[in-house]
Amino acid sequence: LNAYANDGHWQRALQLMADMHEKGVAPDTMTYSAAISACQKGMQPQRALQLINDMQSMGVPTDAITYSVAINACRKFGHWQKALHLMEDMRGARVTA
Repeated sequence: LNAYANDGHWQRALQLMADMHEKGVAPDTMTYSAAISACQKGMQPQRALQLINDMQSMGVPTDAITYSVAINACRKFGHWQKALHLMEDMRGARVTA
């Protein structure tokens, strides 16, 4: 998944996550962070934001890397309000950089 993230192959990263789900393998924080990174590098900020929302709704812990990648995706594509909201979420979750 990290290889897909490094190259911005967001479709492949999301397909791998779907395959994991089908096989009963629950994605963890690192998996989500890599998929969010792939979406950010693949110019898919909305998908990156959806992944962080999915993480939170599924109870997967977020960390500084997860938030950093998601905030960077927002910044890169001019979604400043969402970036600020994520920073507030990060503080509320007591995640430190």
